[in-house]
Amino acid sequence: MDGAPSRVLHIRKLPGEVTETEVIALGLPFGKVTNILMLKGKNQAFLELATEEAAITMVNYYSAVTPHLRNQPIYIQYSNHKELKTDNTLNQYEEYHRAQAVLQAVTAVQATNAPISGTTVSESAVTPAQSPVLRIIIDNMYYPVTLDVLHQIFSKFGAVLKIITFTKNNQFQALLQYGDPVNAQQAKLALDGQNIYNACCTLRIDFSKLVNLNVKYNNDKSRDYTRPDLPSGDGQPALDPAIAAAFAKETSLLGLPVAAVPGALSPLAIPNAAAAAAAAAAGRVGMPGVSAGGNTVLLVSNLNEEMVTPQSLFTLFGVYGDVQRVKILYNKKDSALIQMADGNQSQLAMSHLNGQKMYGKIIRVTLSKHQTVQLPREGLDDQGLTKDFGNSPLHRFKKPGSKNFQNIFPPSATLHLSNIPPSVAEEDLRTLFANTGGTVKAFKFFQDHKMALLQMSTVEEAIQALIDLHNYNLGENHHLRVSFSKSTI
Repeated sequence: MDGAPSRVLHIRKLPGEVTETEVIALGLPFGKVTNILMLKGKNQAFLELATEEAAITMVNYYSAVTPHLRNQPIYIQYSNHKELKTDNTLNQYEEYHRAQAVLQAVTAVQATNAPISGTTVSESAVTPAQSPVLRIIIDNMYYPVTLDVLHQIFSKFGAVLKIITFTKNNQFQALLQYGDPVNAQQAKLALDGQNIYNACCTLRIDFSKLVNLNVKYNNDKSRDYTRPDLPSGDGQPALDPAIAAAFAKETSLLGLPVAAVPGALSPLAIPNAAAAAAAAAAGRVGMPGVSAGGNTVLLVSNLNEEMVTPQSLFTLFGVYGDVQRVKILYNKKDSALIQMADGNQSQLAMSHLNGQKMYGKIIRVTLSKHQTVQLPREGLDDQGLTKDFGNSPLHRFKKPGSKNFQNIFPPSATLHLSNIPPSVAEEDLRTLFANTGGTVKAFKFFQDHKMALLQMSTVEEAIQALIDLHNYNLGENHHLRVSFSKSTI
């Protein structure tokens, strides 16, 4: 990397659609970002860090590890500018003021609501969030994620003092405490929405209301790094050596610090072979919630036998995996067997759908002892109770690395709609969804009008609407796509 060191870095070959937030996130692991200027037409940007030391660390790091944004390599070098001037010569770039606003918003994430004025970032805007504690939820947990993996990833943003892991609502969660709230803020900004492994184990990060964690034991569930003297706790298993070894090998490959690249494939990517070894080790020690290979067939009971069909089960369970076959039991029509494409998908569907309401009844979802769902013999009429969906064009997860892997959320009252043709208006969609028997509480189009968020009054109504309207033909060869959203309107 040429040129004398400067706290201003020149970034080239940026993808056309890249945002200021993504460029800022490149610098965050190394220190405070104090200014940014995007040259949109030239696919370049200038990024100013608070200190020259931070800039040198960043340049040295990225000379060893090629940075990528949206799967494209980009190039970083020292700028000839010693600082980014905020005088009128820069204002010829239309983007300038917008970039400033983004920078202020990013640095003020979760900050106090102090007013931000002018084009430079006032100190009040950079006031850190109150809590140094992050609450971490891991979605799509196809492979085990241990306390050590979390420590490895989050340590890149500052000293991690304490971690507590637990399972809540069938989801692996953790509380992680930094020494400084600024570190928590930077980690949240850079890591929220990232995948630890390719196309799975997605980090969802929020600030916790707690400001201090009380850790009693040092073991594989909780750890206080400031107190190595703590006991491991009665009957608490120490970390299984097989898992420890697999993860030690694997986490050394986590080439962090991480730049936040929304939608990109796993910037935290641990090679899949290592992940598979870890999953196999987890299978040996029976880690809850992780299936190594696992059973692909689910048993669903307490169904509304008047209403349920193989198609409705295919649509609902298809949100969490590619349903291969569905069989409603002939002698017990309130129960069905559903065969998913793999054990991870059956695990995911079970954790998200067990206890949800479908056609007015709370359904129970468990793993079946059957290995496959048998199709009826040739010529035998089973009244349409068994259906083979193996070749369905509606599978959401056929394409490896599909965006759908990153958008798997628990059933929610808010639905994400996509593939909306230009001729369809908000009123049309409100009417369509109200006709499924629920109340539409809120609606919001995305900017391009091809996607929207629509909120029903209950989760049960949203489940019903998704079953009825996913793949609904809106005309102009557009079939509506419906999934659960984590957003609210």
